[in-house]
Amino acid sequence: MRIKDGYMLREVAGNSIVVAVGKATLNFNGLISLNDTGTFLWKLLSEDATEQALLVAMLNEYEIDSATASKDITEFIEQLKGANLLV
Repeated sequence: MRIKDGYMLREVAGNSIVVAVGKATLNFNGLISLNDTGTFLWKLLSEDATEQALLVAMLNEYEIDSATASKDITEFIEQLKGANLLV
């Protein structure tokens, strides 16, 4: 799975935000603010990643147990799916 085309991650005043660009602005007008973990996962999803790849990367990057990381990844993916940002 990956992030749909037309959404870009930008850093503004030390905050990571996602904005729609091009034709995507017809369906989404606003921005999404991401914390550090959300930014980390977004970058991986921008390059196409499986849930398993996200889990491995998160376990390597953060001091977190597998169950918590898996739960957090699932929640993040569900939020992105709910906003129709994944393909």
